[in-house]
Amino acid sequence: MNEIIGIGYQDFARIRQKNIFYVDKTRFIREWWEGRDEVTLIARPRRFGKTLNMSMLEKFFSVQYAGFGELFCDLAVWEDEAYRRLQGTYPVMFISFADVKETSYVQARKKICRIIKALYNRFDFLLEGELLNESEKDDFRNISVDMEDNEASYSIKVLSGYLSRYYGKNVIILLDEYDTPMQEAYVHGYWDELVSFIRSMFNATFKTNPYLERAIMTGVTRVSKESIFSDLNNLKVITTTSDKYADSFGFTENEVFAALDKYGWSARKQEVKSWYDGFTFGNRTDIYNPWSIINYLSTGRLESYWANTSSNSLAGKLIREGSKETKQIMEKLLSGETLVTEIDEQIAYNQLIGKRNAVWSLLLASGYLRVADMEFSERTGHRQYELELTNREVKVMFKSIIRDWFSEVEDAYNDFIKALLFDDIDAMNDYMNKVAMAVFSYFDTGNVPSKEEPERFYHGFVLGLMVELSGRYVLTSNRESGFGRYDVMLEPLNSEKDDGIIMEFKVFQPRKERSLEDTLKAALKQIQDRQYERTLNAKGIPKERIRTYGFAFRGKQVLIGKDNCSIPVGML
Repeated sequence: MNEIIGIGYQDFARIRQKNIFYVDKTRFIREWWEGRDEVTLIARPRRFGKTLNMSMLEKFFSVQYAGFGELFCDLAVWEDEAYRRLQGTYPVMFISFADVKETSYVQARKKICRIIKALYNRFDFLLEGELLNESEKDDFRNISVDMEDNEASYSIKVLSGYLSRYYGKNVIILLDEYDTPMQEAYVHGYWDELVSFIRSMFNATFKTNPYLERAIMTGVTRVSKESIFSDLNNLKVITTTSDKYADSFGFTENEVFAALDKYGWSARKQEVKSWYDGFTFGNRTDIYNPWSIINYLSTGRLESYWANTSSNSLAGKLIREGSKETKQIMEKLLSGETLVTEIDEQIAYNQLIGKRNAVWSLLLASGYLRVADMEFSERTGHRQYELELTNREVKVMFKSIIRDWFSEVEDAYNDFIKALLFDDIDAMNDYMNKVAMAVFSYFDTGNVPSKEEPERFYHGFVLGLMVELSGRYVLTSNRESGFGRYDVMLEPLNSEKDDGIIMEFKVFQPRKERSLEDTLKAALKQIQDRQYERTLNAKGIPKERIRTYGFAFRGKQVLIGKDNCSIPVGML
């Protein structure tokens, strides 16, 4: 009988005991153990089996699961007699920061302290007998959600010492989703406070801990060494570009196709591949996200499963608040083009907006981008990565994120698009101003509007157009045509049905222009002088089937005009 397709199971023992569908990843146990790295950090996208593999390690090594060999009896690791003897022989501490998603530093610190308190409660048998002296027992009991920073910093190290003394062996520490608190700290603005707290704890736990046998940390990103790992020189880092453990997280294509055969979906292999294939870890290509595959096996429907789980808020925030260049690159990626760039796999969250290429480094680590090719540059001494959107599922996710930017003014936004298609200038001005008034500052960073805010808004607006009109137009921006670079060009997929459209955006400059009408005239004049229509002409679209629009911005006010049409009354 086939295993049951169970959604959301992350505990290895429950999966094995309940006959839940499982792809054997126990070779990872042997590979990691024989690697002999003292502290290993493994970065993989969310929903790639990190928690399940950590649970698997706990059930294999922990003395609390000695005699549970039946969990592994038909799996790869059990084929080796030496590993049968190793099962259940070490004290193990399994900690997860997956739920530390608080909006303030005070609450995040309390949540972490609560997790440590729960960890101590698991080992409260240490309070029995004479293993601990009275002072140590008092310290044990004083671990609480309100403990001092120095107590919290040393708490895991101290507990390691107690367990090592009790079992006569050093401790294996498993820390799952170590970077979740860091991402939340960045999003909610308490990064500096949390970094100081975490750095001190990690140093005591993983660097100066004489009771540590081995440790693994998992997360989505490799947080920069300067942030929280400055004192850890014993850290082995495995990222998405590393060859090590390349097939230990996620499903290989052979594993996916075997599962499709097993559950009667053999005829749909290529459809599944087109949606969910594309992840690349080190030298391994054709890696699939387990969450999507398991959900597909359960439902038989090709949908966006992985991309709709958990939170995509950080990815959306980085693109939404990103610069003009960031949005234009996203436009190209959504069009199927690639990005060639250097990558810094050490993520400095507090530099994500200002540091060049940091956004793409994070999106690569998060699984939204994949490495299509890589070359070493002799000139710069750095690797150049060619990146693209991972697969169709990710593309659908980003389109959904972009649509959500305008969800609060959905009616006005949709009405603007209708007005654009019908060439209704009055309605375009009316609805565009409603959209800008409502969501203008949403595209800016911080509380004080920046000088780049108009650009952030209208390039976000361009991405929105691209998504909504993708079935009728091919949208490009900032490309050469005639004697310059146009802002936006909409090339109709059916030139007999739809006109070509060119848009030029300009921000009011008080030193050069007396009114917003002057700004609009300058935009329209630029389209004519630089002959932007040449690109559309070359594709067989005659001049009379090309519409040109100028967009003039002053603060949240927008003025739109077309060719030599008069300016709508009341818009100045």
